[in-house]
Amino acid sequence: MNRVTAHTGARYPILQAPMGWIARTALASAVSRAGGLGIVETSSGETAICQAEISKMSALGLPFGVNLPIRFLRDDQMLRFVCASGVKFVTTSAGSPAKFVAPLKDAGITVYHAVPTVDAALKCVDAGIDGLVVEGAEGGGFKNPEEVSTLVLLQAIRARTDVPLIAAGGICDGRGMAAAFALGAEGIQMGTRFVCCQESPVHANYKNAILAATETGTWMLNKKSTPCIRALKSHRTQAIHEQGVMSPDALQGILGVYFDGDMEAAPALAGQSAGLIDSVRSAQQIIDDTVAEFFAITARLGTLAGQRSFG
Repeated sequence: MNRVTAHTGARYPILQAPMGWIARTALASAVSRAGGLGIVETSSGETAICQAEISKMSALGLPFGVNLPIRFLRDDQMLRFVCASGVKFVTTSAGSPAKFVAPLKDAGITVYHAVPTVDAALKCVDAGIDGLVVEGAEGGGFKNPEEVSTLVLLQAIRARTDVPLIAAGGICDGRGMAAAFALGAEGIQMGTRFVCCQESPVHANYKNAILAATETGTWMLNKKSTPCIRALKSHRTQAIHEQGVMSPDALQGILGVYFDGDMEAAPALAGQSAGLIDSVRSAQQIIDDTVAEFFAITARLGTLAGQRSFG
């Protein structure tokens, strides 16, 4: 057991990212049953539905967490619900967690905050969070326009703080997990990999677009405005990329991408790890393979260290 598994109650320090509309009971429960930690989203803004999903997950008796994206919460209704729901683990994101830490911790909840910079990490530690989700620019969805890779960000934050770190961005297997641990992480979070799994509720067209993507198959869009996002290349995102800005309503058709399979309805959010994903597998297969590969790699490296050899 390390600090992340102690905080989450999961068998493995592998978290599923809280993708809006996607990260609900069907996906989160599959990840938790497989030994990881399913996270229920609230970024969709569908308060009553998300509350019902949290209640469904609670009834299953599995370890799970909830994400609270501060900037997207209309009021404190979701915060109050989570504090009263018996949830044990919360990730916060998209804003300062300062006002959220006290009520969450008073409710006995462990709090990790997602950060894209060292400065944000240090402010969160000062605010009293229990750990950090370190989000590199390789990840999909909403991003910091000042791109810092997971490789650099993990090292920079680990050098300045000793709280447990969960690495996110560009990780989809045991190789990435082993690299993240070498850089100071004690857990990983995967989004694109779990979007493209059997239990993910999204349309097959979306999963197939991830499978077809190469390592250069995404763009960072809208870097000079808000929100900055990473999404799959398509005719629609090519136009946004060439224009340099994204219209405020560009994401309004996102449900058409997710559930109707219209890959031009909106930018299809995905990380650079899409270029490493070549099959749709079950959550159980993904986690089992990730763990097996992680231990195979770290065992080999341990042997090299014992021999003082570079192989």
